[in-house]
Amino acid sequence: MMANFGSLLLTMNTGLAVGLIVLALVLGAGIAAVVTWQVLKKVSQKRSEQKLDATQKQVEEMLEKADSEIKQRKKEAILEAKEQDLKRRNEFEQEMKEKRAEQKRVEDRLNRQEDALEKKETELSRKEQSLDARLNNANQKIEEAQKKLDEVQKTQELVSRQHELMVEELERISQLTKDEAKKQLTEEIMDETRRDLAVQVRNLEQQAKEEADFNAKSIITLAIQRCAADQASESTVSVVPLPNDDMKARIIGREGRNIRAIENATGIELVIDDTPEVVLLSGFDPVRREVARLTLEKLISDGRIHPARIEETVEKVQKELDQEIKEAGESAMFETNVYNLHPEIIKLLGRLKFRTSYGQNVYRHSIEVSQLAGLMAQELGLDVNFAKRAGLLHDIGKAVDHEQEGTHIQLGAEVAKKYKENAMIVNAIMAHHGDVEPKTVEAVLVQAADAISGARPGARRETGAGYVKRLEKLEEIGSSFKGVDKCYAIQAGREVRVIVKPDQVDDAQALFLAKDIAKKIENELEYPGQIKVNVIREFRSVEYAK
Repeated sequence: MMANFGSLLLTMNTGLAVGLIVLALVLGAGIAAVVTWQVLKKVSQKRSEQKLDATQKQVEEMLEKADSEIKQRKKEAILEAKEQDLKRRNEFEQEMKEKRAEQKRVEDRLNRQEDALEKKETELSRKEQSLDARLNNANQKIEEAQKKLDEVQKTQELVSRQHELMVEELERISQLTKDEAKKQLTEEIMDETRRDLAVQVRNLEQQAKEEADFNAKSIITLAIQRCAADQASESTVSVVPLPNDDMKARIIGREGRNIRAIENATGIELVIDDTPEVVLLSGFDPVRREVARLTLEKLISDGRIHPARIEETVEKVQKELDQEIKEAGESAMFETNVYNLHPEIIKLLGRLKFRTSYGQNVYRHSIEVSQLAGLMAQELGLDVNFAKRAGLLHDIGKAVDHEQEGTHIQLGAEVAKKYKENAMIVNAIMAHHGDVEPKTVEAVLVQAADAISGARPGARRETGAGYVKRLEKLEEIGSSFKGVDKCYAIQAGREVRVIVKPDQVDDAQALFLAKDIAKKIENELEYPGQIKVNVIREFRSVEYAK
């Protein structure tokens, strides 16, 4: 039992010792921790104090640097302000100098104006004195004239009385009253005055005509030389040559089906007569006639001629011709330097390539008129572009006159209005044959250019029957006037020579007779170019010596 107690006591002492050791270790660790914390605290405080000192020193250095920079910038600002002030002072002084100089110039100008006004005032004063003197002199002359007028009136009264006595004596001697004598004298004076006036009018007209003819011929000659158009006229008949007469039968086809197909597709009549190796195309529409010609040439070249092939070829040719017409219109536009035309007008210009007038190709005629009008406008200092445009479009109505009712002038004006052409262009189109009065000089130039292009040698031709008929009509018009003895149309209808009876028509009446005949020819006859009316009055006195 004692052993058990001893072992229990030993066990308790060992546990206590262990507890005490543990307690001692814990207390030692706590004391060490406290001591360590104290040491660390002191070390941290020391480091904080060192950092604070370093920061404070850095702040002081930054303050010193900032202070020096502020001082430097202050100095720079002061210098810049001084420079700006100096610059402004210089500008102000320069402006003041300019203002003083301007003021000096104004003062000088005012001084000069003042001197001029003083001179004018002196001159006006001198003129006023001169006018007063002249007025006094005029008043004296008026008084003298009044006195003379009174004397003249008295003299006139005396002369009037003597004139009345003389008139009474003349009436008694001549057995004519005063009114009858006055009427007879007035008629004689009127006849004499009319003759003198006619002579003067004829001389003035001759002089003006000579000068105008010279200037016009110079301008027209120069324009024609610069235009340099050809003189070839085109035929209005379309002829298609055949390789042989056997081709005629193939064109006609079985029971005429091929020729009917061609005529129905093109609207053109084919004339196959006894003329060897030739087919004539007859139709009023030149474009259709050209389609028929090209179609027939392609069919002959291809060799296959039947209705289906004919329709196919006609359609193809029409498309090709439409393109050719467009290109021809554009070519005319570029050749004359006339731009900004409506596309439809360009097509109509191209259609003129297949239109003829008196055998002259209207397409080339329009280009020629445009060039001539432009050249003459250039010589006269007028609007060249306007003259060219009006000349190019003056016959545009001929492109549609076979499709619509009306003259080519009316149709051309309608086309120009439809496609928004200038009103003056429309007037030039309407006036180029004298149907209306031209409103511009360029419109007159278009008239002249049209006459030149149509009247030049080789430009136009007409049938023999039409030529003879025109000459007969010219002689008939000339012979229809009173006092005409004989009338002859000469120079291929370019001149009408009228011989008058000298006892019925005097020189003055001959002048007016020529004008009347020319006017009647213009109203009743259509002709290319111009016609000269030459009135001849010849007086012969015959006596025989016996």
